[in-house]
Amino acid sequence: MEIKVLGPLEARLNGVSITPTASKPRQLLALLGLQAGQVVTVPTLIEELWGMTPPRSALTTLQTYVLRIRRKIEAAAPHPHAKDVLVTRYGGYLLEAGPDSVDVAAFERSAKAGRLAFDAGRLEEASTLFGAALAVWRGPVLSDVKIGVRLGMEITRLEESRLGVQETRIDAELRLGRHQALLGELSMLTAQHPMHENFRAQHMLALYRSGRQWRALEEYRSLHDRLVEELGLAPSERLRQLQRAILSADSGLDVRGGAVVPQLAS
Repeated sequence: MEIKVLGPLEARLNGVSITPTASKPRQLLALLGLQAGQVVTVPTLIEELWGMTPPRSALTTLQTYVLRIRRKIEAAAPHPHAKDVLVTRYGGYLLEAGPDSVDVAAFERSAKAGRLAFDAGRLEEASTLFGAALAVWRGPVLSDVKIGVRLGMEITRLEESRLGVQETRIDAELRLGRHQALLGELSMLTAQHPMHENFRAQHMLALYRSGRQWRALEEYRSLHDRLVEELGLAPSERLRQLQRAILSADSGLDVRGGAVVPQLAS
């Protein structure tokens, strides 16, 4: 079985799609897929599908949705039996699919290896592994699935993990002296996440190293004004330190043998 959630939902068995077309069965399969190999309890599934005010028929309707998915499984692969793939367990259901069947596993595996390489100072390897992790993504998580409480929590976790991988990959690239190649990506990331101080700091550093000191200072001013106007906050001391270093053309901001000043750009 192959299950993809890092983008539109895709579920295939023997190369045949088993993705339901109806909204709630899709939602059900998405949650079971994210928890592949683990029992998801009936109360958890009901909460995902109907929130805190489920109808009286929730349990019966849930069983109907399970049956619909099993029929899809049977159409794709009569053997093993569908009940051995979407298994009824005491108190819940389990999708019998190895963790490597889900694209999240490939993302997390490459991301973990990338962090180990980064921490060991193997920056080129780390950048490659982080790139492989990010390449698994096809768009926003479950972009074509209705989202309830449980899926919402999973999506938040995965999106935060993705941002962390992007941030650390860019740090590795900066340490390798590839600031100019990062300008377009960082411009997009700061537009998408205008309050994200780490992306802003990385963009400032890349601009400064590319000979655009004034643009780097504009980036700081833009964040400063937005934080003050919207939240009544000032940028962090770390970002203010970076601004002062740019104003004084601090030599510590220059690439030195492929490294960056850690307290400013890590």
